[in-house]
Amino acid sequence: MTATLAPPPRTIVLVGLMGVGKSSVGRRLAYALGLPFKDADTEVEAAAGRTIPEIFADLGEAAFRDGERRVIARLLDEPVHVLATGGGAFVDPKTRELIKERATSIWLKADLEILARRVGRKDSRPLLRNRDPLEVLTQLAETRYPLYAEADIVVETADTPHQVAVDQVLAALAAHEAAA
Repeated sequence: MTATLAPPPRTIVLVGLMGVGKSSVGRRLAYALGLPFKDADTEVEAAAGRTIPEIFADLGEAAFRDGERRVIARLLDEPVHVLATGGGAFVDPKTRELIKERATSIWLKADLEILARRVGRKDSRPLLRNRDPLEVLTQLAETRYPLYAEADIVVETADTPHQVAVDQVLAALAAHEAAA
């Protein structure tokens, strides 16, 4: 079941922990809404001319977050689209404020064990290098969940096909728009 929804008046920004499906769900959500899709991590890499692991290694997380905030601000100036952010983007107070002012934020939330299984399959995430994924995700959840909870909408997903999460997001968006 895919809900029918008019294109939203503001950019939709997906937030949540790594592995929750912000990019995968975001692409499908954008398609369902007839909107462009943007991935903040991809845009940061293009702007920096290097990969996120390289940015972290060469410049550190603070420099990465600064560049990420500038890229997200630029993207939020563009016509309405669906934007997937990196897991730490919404944690940054200035980035979170930008998103709150100019977009509708949706926290995609899933069980940490599901996320640990998903992210444990690849070694491309700087925060997981040589560490136990479940332990890292548990620590991140402790600090990030109270901030993610500031999102406009929360959608709890499970270990189901991406289209199920898209349908959940569409239903939540429709309810949010109806309540506005």
